[in-house]
Formats: sequence, C-alpha cells, structure tokens
Amino acid sequence: MRGSLVCVEAPEEPADRTDHTHHTDGTGSGDALLPPRVEAAPDGDVRAYWKARERQHVRDVYAGVRIKKFPEDLRMMEHLMWLSRSQVVVELGTHFGGSALWFRDRLRALAGYGRVPRDVRVVTLDLRQDKARAALSAADPSYEDGITLLEGDITDPDTARRARAAFPAGARCMVVEDTLHTYDTTAAALRNFAPLVPVGGFFLVEDGIVDVPELRPPGMPGGVLPAVRDWLAGPDGAGFRQRRDLERYGLTCHPGGWLERVR
Repeated sequence: MRGSLVCVEAPEEPADRTDHTHHTDGTGSGDALLPPRVEAAPDGDVRAYWKARERQHVRDVYAGVRIKKFPEDLRMMEHLMWLSRSQVVVELGTHFGGSALWFRDRLRALAGYGRVPRDVRVVTLDLRQDKARAALSAADPSYEDGITLLEGDITDPDTARRARAAFPAGARCMVVEDTLHTYDTTAAALRNFAPLVPVGGFFLVEDGIVDVPELRPPGMPGGVLPAVRDWLAGPDGAGFRQRRDLERYGLTCHPGGWLERVR
C-alpha cells in the first residue's frame, strides 16, 4: 500500500486520562492540548500515514471535549446533514460528548441558514451518561437546550422509541452508530434505529475499519461490515442503499457504513 505520503507524529499520550475537558487561557499554553502532530510529505507510505491518523484522532477534542472522529468523516456528515435537511441527529454511543456538541453546533448552523427549523436537537444514547454529563456541563452549562442524554441499551427496541419521543414534531433525522463495533450491536442498531430515518435521510455505521485487516485497531473483534451486508440483504434493509461513493476524502474510519434510505 504505497503512495505519496509519509508521516511524522508526536509521541502518543497515555491511553486514559481523568480530565476530558480542556481549557486554554489564550496565551498559547493550550497548544499542549492539541492532538499529536502528523505530517504528510511526498514519496511515503500511505498505510503508515493512515495508521498515524487513526492514532491521532482518538486524542482530538471539540470545544474542549474528546471527540475521536476523523475531520474528513465529520465533513461528510456535515454535507449529509445539509442535503437531507436533518433537524435531529441520533447518536448511538456518547462517550464524553464531544461529537454531540459538534452535531448540535452543525445543526444550529443549518438552522441559521434556514435549511431546517430552529428547534434542533441531538439525542445521544449510552448505557451510562455520568462522564458525558460532567464533560458537557463543563463545556456548556446550557447544553440541555440542544442535547438530550439518554441511558439505555440499543438492543432494546424501547430505547429507539424513547429516542423518537425526544424529537421535535415532524423533525427529520440522521442516525450515527458508534457503539461496540461488533456484529450483534451493529445489527441491533440497524434493526431498531433505521426506522427513524426518513426517505432521503442517512444512517452512518461507524468504524467498518474493524473488518479491514490492514487497518483494524488492536483488540477490535470486528463484525460491523458483515452485519451491514446481512441487514441490507434482508427485508429491513431493502429500503436503503450503501453509498461507497460518499467516501470522498481518501481517509475514512467508516468504509461501507454510509447508508441512504431511498424508499
């Protein structure tokens, strides 16, 4: 896997930290809280560059809260929110809440351009929300104005019904699945939450890289792409199509996971 890139990256930070919200005083001291540096140069190894970017993205933050997503994937999500006129994002897997803040702010931008109504909302689910609640409160004490934290198991159909109950009336939504990245959790997320997506809307299954041997992060068992394949082949997935053409930026953590409802 050769190409025109080579990487130089900063040493990795410890995998676990107790402070997942960061603040800077504007003097430059906040630079230490930026993600590790990755440099691209000609005539290098694309696989090594990709691996460096994958390690980098788990150290990234948004509004001072850990986000753990490739900028290229975030940009495509923003495109799809605009195209589908999504007023709500349903996020499966909250972690510390950085992506929930990012989704909320992008939805607010869409509302500012008149693309969607101003009553936007992110409904983000996890088994426990203690860490996210603390991190979001530190970043934005009024986060509940646009973000609903739900606790529940995505394998339980009632969890999807509770998520739907938090939508503004008539709202269109996009679903982003970012849970355990196993066959069973991916299949359950598709089965229970895909019905929330309207025609012309999108369901993003994250981290199909767990099924790409050259890119699989350590300790990830896989099963995401087989679950997507089996679901699309069954009656529940018949109204969706897989949009590999949306992998437009050359780097994505979600190969095969961009799904559009077409009927």
